[in-house]
Amino acid sequence: VQLQAFGGGLVQAGGSLRLSCAASGRTFNNYVMGWFRQPPGKEREAVAAIYWSGASTYYADSVKGRFTVSGDYAKNTVSLQMNSLKPEDTAVYYCSSGGRTYRSLWSRESSYDYWGQGTLVTVSS
Repeated sequence: VQLQAFGGGLVQAGGSLRLSCAASGRTFNNYVMGWFRQPPGKEREAVAAIYWSGASTYYADSVKGRFTVSGDYAKNTVSLQMNSLKPEDTAVYYCSSGGRTYRSLWSRESSYDYWGQGTLVTVSS
């Protein structure tokens, strides 16, 4: 499975960006797609995830109410709409996909098998 994320860029605080990720290859085992981010000098952290079965979505507390994850299973694409961006949202954002996993583990990197190359989001104050 290959994942390609795009849509990053520079935006002022309070602005919006939409990230997209397209999966290709042997995607029939995809069960969950997630977004992670790695702020400068920090470890990678979970942002959001969507499970194709039932379209359940999960969010980190830091982005709840501001970010929305959505996806199109038929097209194997997932998006992350980011509103009310803050400087602390500055990071490299990664999309990921995984097979069957407990939903309670959505935020663990070990729940995902494939990762995209990352796209940089910079939020200026």
